[in-house]
Amino acid sequence: MGVTTRLLCPPPPWLIILAFFFLFLDTCKDTDMHHEAASADQPFAFNCTNPPLTYGEVNVVWYRAASKAPISKDNQSRIHQEHTWILILPLKLEDSGIYLCVIKNANNCVRIWMNLTVFEKHWCDNSRRSLPNLSDDYQQILRIGPSDSLTCHLYFPETCVLGPIMWYKDCKEITETRFVPVEMKLVVYDVSAEDSGSYACAAELTHAGRAYRVLNSINVTGRVGNERRIPKIIYPKNNSIEVQLGSTLIVDCNITDSKENTNLRCWRVNSTLVDTYYNESKRIREGIETNVSFPEHIFYTVNITFLEVKMEDYGLPFMCHAGVSTAYFMLTLPAPDFRAYLVGGLIALAIVVTSVLCIYNYFKIDIVLWYRSAFSSTKAIEDGKLYDAYVLYPKPQKESQRHDVDTLVLKLLPEVLERQCRYKLFIFGRDEFPGQAVANVIDENIKLCRRLILIIVPESPSFGLLKNMSEEQIAVYNALIQLGMKVILIELEKIEDYTTMPESIQYMRQKHGAIQWRGDLTESSQCAKTKFWKRVRYHMPPKRFPPSSGPLTEARTLQFPSQQMETKMGLLSR
Repeated sequence: MGVTTRLLCPPPPWLIILAFFFLFLDTCKDTDMHHEAASADQPFAFNCTNPPLTYGEVNVVWYRAASKAPISKDNQSRIHQEHTWILILPLKLEDSGIYLCVIKNANNCVRIWMNLTVFEKHWCDNSRRSLPNLSDDYQQILRIGPSDSLTCHLYFPETCVLGPIMWYKDCKEITETRFVPVEMKLVVYDVSAEDSGSYACAAELTHAGRAYRVLNSINVTGRVGNERRIPKIIYPKNNSIEVQLGSTLIVDCNITDSKENTNLRCWRVNSTLVDTYYNESKRIREGIETNVSFPEHIFYTVNITFLEVKMEDYGLPFMCHAGVSTAYFMLTLPAPDFRAYLVGGLIALAIVVTSVLCIYNYFKIDIVLWYRSAFSSTKAIEDGKLYDAYVLYPKPQKESQRHDVDTLVLKLLPEVLERQCRYKLFIFGRDEFPGQAVANVIDENIKLCRRLILIIVPESPSFGLLKNMSEEQIAVYNALIQLGMKVILIELEKIEDYTTMPESIQYMRQKHGAIQWRGDLTESSQCAKTKFWKRVRYHMPPKRFPPSSGPLTEARTLQFPSQQMETKMGLLSR
């Protein structure tokens, strides 16, 4: 049953030849030969593992070396394979021989050999002795001192159900209170030299509806307690673990201990075994102990599993025990990660601000015009200005361009801005008095305006107002620089190159941009709610409407610009 090496008779030569036959049968890599000795009429199990090869998707097949046929996987068969295990229920003398386990995955193949020797053994019957040099006794040590433990090596697959383990000493059942069975171990308190001797652990094993009796013999030697090497718990280290409420958690207790020690390794909470403390809910359970053997010590791992962390678990010390050594860990709630909230908040804020800016930028003109309309003031603007805008435009040589400019300036601008929007414009060529010098008109009237509307057309070398007359350029330049007047530059047609334009116009284009006219110069273009006129109105100053003083005043106000235009046009024609 055990996994330790025992004194055995050398295998016969035919077995060695057969082993070499299998050795060169294929390209699988061979591992060490395992020697097992077990008494007849007992259940026997051996697990074929080769970490990490047996983790993941692998194919494990057991063979009897004398036959090429795999061992049956029928669980009703006396000798059969279950997953990676070989089970013999029960052993017979003819089961002695060499067994082979082949482990394959996508990239590797290994063979594990097992030399099994079955012999007759009659427990507690001195009249019938076993063969010399054959024993399945486990050699264990009890350290003389406050406490120590023995281990019952009953390892079977999950399909085998073990009943309660009974402990015996010198063929008699142990009933002293100093001996406390704990799962697979027997804890002995107040260990003395008299506790040495022959022990046995026995249990009933049930498999596929059949019951078997399994027994381990243990030869115990007592030693002085001072010779004992204290096990070292590597983890936990009396630390705390941050874990979210309701989550699943697995914590390993890692221990190094000497090979001769048989210390009890377990998890406790409130001085009670974890499995006992949570016996009803089974929410927290102790896992199966595993070990890895090294030349000087054994590395043990036993874990504790939280299926669901509850509030009652926080602040409670969960103790890992290994002989006289103990260490604990406590669960704590994770501290709020303010950095995550801060970064998330800043990102959200940036997204909101960006979205608002994009929306505002797209609907900016409509929003500003709506705001002016909804919150317009009736209080007069006291800035000393008489006009809302000064309109300056060229005199193109082409008749078609000249007609388009005159239509826009003398018809559409007054119709939309003056009549519909009630702005007051000073249009050069319409509102100045006859006989005035151009430079004086610009210099005097531009100071009385809040905006400068400048109409330009492409290829206008005859831009007489600003091209060849330095006085006009100086007047406009002074208005822009000294007065800080804002310019509304309107392109009647798309202008690709401004290098042919006067420097003052290039400066205005670079600083203020331009609004390009789109569409035809017809009545359909006289609506103040079209995109072009919205852009012009956006750059115009906010209009403050005077309080209404009756229909007559309203009519006079609306009629004034057109009457004024007719008067000026008459003067210009003389």
